[in-house]
Amino acid sequence: MAKLDRKTLIFLATLGSCALLGGAFLFQFFGFAPCEICLWQRWPHAAAIVIGAAALSLNAGALAWLGGLAAATTGGIGVYHTGIERGWWPGPDSCTGSGGGLDLNNLLSTDGPSVVMCDQVAWEMFGLSMASWNAIASFVLAALWIMAALRRD
Repeated sequence: MAKLDRKTLIFLATLGSCALLGGAFLFQFFGFAPCEICLWQRWPHAAAIVIGAAALSLNAGALAWLGGLAAATTGGIGVYHTGIERGWWPGPDSCTGSGGGLDLNNLLSTDGPSVVMCDQVAWEMFGLSMASWNAIASFVLAALWIMAALRRD
């Protein structure tokens, strides 16, 4: 099996973040509103996409380290979110069952924004939530970025 070159690895990692971010927006389109931590997970993917575009257009393989950091960051946030969903540790008061940061007026309003709780699983597949799947996929992408950074071609 042939080794993938640096540009191909960067392209695949960038494409992966595009797919994950696009999937998040698609789920949102179909009615799965994101919680606060879900939104946190999107930003590093957006950064990885920008970093990937820059690395490919400038032929700057050193940017792969930043792409890896972005992917690992969203993976870490996904693990943190998974732990909140599974009750392994507490989450922010603003979006968990304790509701410490919630405004009672918004909760009672029928036409205002609804609060999406971070400790509730909105969707799962094979026993893993979207946050869990994001973490797994993001760590795979981080590995691709690191492989690209280490590649000397």
